[in-house]
Amino acid sequence: MDYSEKKLRKINRYEGIIVNLEVDRAQLSTGREVLREVVEHPGGVCVLPVDENGVAWCVRQFRYPMQKHLLEAPAGKLEKGEDPLECAARELSEETGFEAGRLIPLGSYYTSPGYSTELLHLYLGLDLRRGKAHPDEGELLDLEHLPFTELLDMVERGEIQDGKTAIVVLQSRRYVLKD
Repeated sequence: MDYSEKKLRKINRYEGIIVNLEVDRAQLSTGREVLREVVEHPGGVCVLPVDENGVAWCVRQFRYPMQKHLLEAPAGKLEKGEDPLECAARELSEETGFEAGRLIPLGSYYTSPGYSTELLHLYLGLDLRRGKAHPDEGELLDLEHLPFTELLDMVERGEIQDGKTAIVVLQSRRYVLKD
């Protein structure tokens, strides 16, 4: 069955700093009309750096919407027309100071497909070279490191509340924990 919905008209639009919000009137495949809210997001990347000793490097930062500090893999928003691989290298360098000799693509995931267009591209960073972090202005974070196995255990116990971090850790497992 085809349950595609047809956009009839835009009712309202808000343009923000990072996202835009559109409220549309849409028509269901049954003919019924409904309202749909869509958060337009440029997409982003998330990269988990793991060094030769099996140590994962994450950032801890305050997230305003949740009003709490979260442990996360380094991540950031795509600039207009930016290649996700280049964005991953840029964000890794900005937030951690690391450069990765290899960035392994781990897939792309919609963060909240019920209302958002955001698509995150995930990478594992290996063969790390240390440099100096240079976060964006207003981006306050602490760099933390822990054994990859400990981070994986934290994900499996539900202690990592950031979805992109949980997915990138689980997707990295097959590369990091080779038998």
